Amino acid sequence: MSTEDRQTRGDIRGVARGSAPAPLSILDLATVGVGTSPTEALAGSTELARNAERWGYHRFWVAEHHGMPGVASSTPAVLLAHLGAHTSTLRLGSGGVMLPNHAPLAIAEQFGLLEALHPGRIDLGLGRAPGTDQATARALRRGRTDDADASPEQLAELTHFLDGDFPPGHPYQRLTAVPRNATRPPLWLLGSSGFSAQLAGRLGLPFAFAHHFSAANTVPALDLYRASFRPSAVLAEPYALIGVGAVAVPAGGVAEARRLAMSGALGMLRLRRGAPAAVPTPEEAASYPYSPAEAEFVESWLGNLVLGEPGEVADGLEALRKRTGADELMVTSQLHSPQDRLRSYGLIARAYGLTEEV
Repeated sequence: MSTEDRQTRGDIRGVARGSAPAPLSILDLATVGVGTSPTEALAGSTELARNAERWGYHRFWVAEHHGMPGVASSTPAVLLAHLGAHTSTLRLGSGGVMLPNHAPLAIAEQFGLLEALHPGRIDLGLGRAPGTDQATARALRRGRTDDADASPEQLAELTHFLDGDFPPGHPYQRLTAVPRNATRPPLWLLGSSGFSAQLAGRLGLPFAFAHHFSAANTVPALDLYRASFRPSAVLAEPYALIGVGAVAVPAGGVAEARRLAMSGALGMLRLRRGAPAAVPTPEEAASYPYSPAEAEFVESWLGNLVLGEPGEVADGLEALRKRTGADELMVTSQLHSPQDRLRSYGLIARAYGLTEEV
């Protein structure tokens, strides 16, 4: 069976709902705030997924990270199986699975199983970074020497396992990734630089760019993706999604949204300094004694977010979509409080035209 027959191509492209100018999706990290347990964080992600479906968000992706106390989504396939059991129509996917950390056969089996459990609802987004520090990456790989430079070969092997079409004479020709289904999840390539953009374009795959932590590279990477694009059985023309940090508040404007967003900014600062921790409270973030270099980092981080009351955020998202030419936006939020995150996504959904229910 060919890739064209088996990949669920019709679900790569989002369909705008209501008066929304483009599909809107969510990237969730199952955020663990100070004073919150992983169990509570995952319950919050489940509640968010149920509401995202009700509000009309198009996709709900979870990301693989390791060794980070503030992130509970270390194993996307496990979390996606759970979220699928608590939703019925929402597309679910990995944003992403880190290809160097896993054998391609293992990924093919995990996502084949997810597709069997939740047919036509699963996306397989793949990244080429480890999603962690080097020591943890070595522990995950247990002696394997795979690295980001090997990702094209790993991707090819994964695709052959998904499609069951290794060429004659290949050492894996007789192997089968079980279960195999009538369709298989669409593949997406994720990136924050030009390498994945060019690879996605060359292979004719949809591309998701991490604007939320690499904003300066967004337009160059998307330009490279479109310039490199070759039509494929999956896509006749490029399809680009960008991840966007966004926080909406009911009142208080940018100042209040910024106050809440400081939690995520301090959490990212600690991660960059090699001291990852649970996401701090807004009060801790406000009172932290930032050095001049740390303050500069935080200001730069906050400058990439879309902040404010619902209308301001909706306008900011649409302006960003027009500036980048993105086909789809995927909002993400690293707030300390699960209630604040849920409220923010609901306000964005309504202001963006997805729903009237919030």
